[in-house]
Amino acid sequence: MPDKFRSYHWRIVPLAAVLAMLAYADEPAPRVPAPVMSYHGADWLERPERDQEERPAEVIKAMGLKPGDVVADIGCGTGYFVRRMAKAVAPEGKVYGVEIQPEFIEMMKEKCAAEKITNVVPILGDEVDPKLPKASVDWMLLVDVYHEFQQPQPMLARMREALKPDGKIALIEYRLDGDTALHIKEEHRMSVKQVLVEWNKAGFELVDLLEFLPSQHFFVFQRDPDRATD
Repeated sequence: MPDKFRSYHWRIVPLAAVLAMLAYADEPAPRVPAPVMSYHGADWLERPERDQEERPAEVIKAMGLKPGDVVADIGCGTGYFVRRMAKAVAPEGKVYGVEIQPEFIEMMKEKCAAEKITNVVPILGDEVDPKLPKASVDWMLLVDVYHEFQQPQPMLARMREALKPDGKIALIEYRLDGDTALHIKEEHRMSVKQVLVEWNKAGFELVDLLEFLPSQHFFVFQRDPDRATD
């Protein structure tokens, strides 16, 4: 196992320390969204080493998913996380698999059928709307996809509307800082500061920042009732 996959352990970064650090950080330059990964890259999403690199079981444990929860995977691709979360919330719960590429939707449906998973609801969204019912979702998950949002602010606004009042969002992005994600192109990585600037503006507050993944930040957000969105 490469050393970079041995160095991170389960830990929550104290929010006070994160915010204190960011208070002295320079304001990030305006970010240009990365190109959207085509469905032709499906093999990357189902690569065998992904379990080791992205630790889906630990991600789901950190989210605390339980039977009966309603979850949405935004930018679900082939359904790698959808299938795992569907089992965690079964039998009463369900997972919305949201994609903007119909080819990915079909791949996800085929893989769910092969595993006899029946509590997944495919949704073909678009660049500004995940097409989720309002106030319906306990958890949303975004894995290595937010940096590709071509119109992030309207999309975040619709996501905010779809959360239940106590709902949360798990956002996972490759680290721009440090050297743990140098194998990923720079435009497909984000810093903590970049994420917080955009998500705070959209009416979200950071609940937790977990750093147990080898190459990725794991943010947990909820709606900020005291912050008006633009």
